[in-house]
Amino acid sequence: MAEKKEIGKIAHFFDKISVAVVELTDTLNVGDKISIESGDSVVEMTVDSMQIEHKAVETANAGDSIGMKTPQPVKKGAAVYKIEE
Repeated sequence: MAEKKEIGKIAHFFDKISVAVVELTDTLNVGDKISIESGDSVVEMTVDSMQIEHKAVETANAGDSIGMKTPQPVKKGAAVYKIEE
């Protein structure tokens, strides 16, 4: 059974380009499965790419703010969980 671990929060969401800014409290890698949750809203996705200061990165660490595309809008303040199987 998959386990979820909170790794950050949504700090901002850019509607026009469907990009979320995530403030991380733990490590995140390209290829990780994540769940973004706020109330009844749940968006599950695989991290295809992410950026720090407009530069593509493969790994980001606690304290980093990263930008990543999401398949649908997410809310500021939503919790971001890494899904570990």
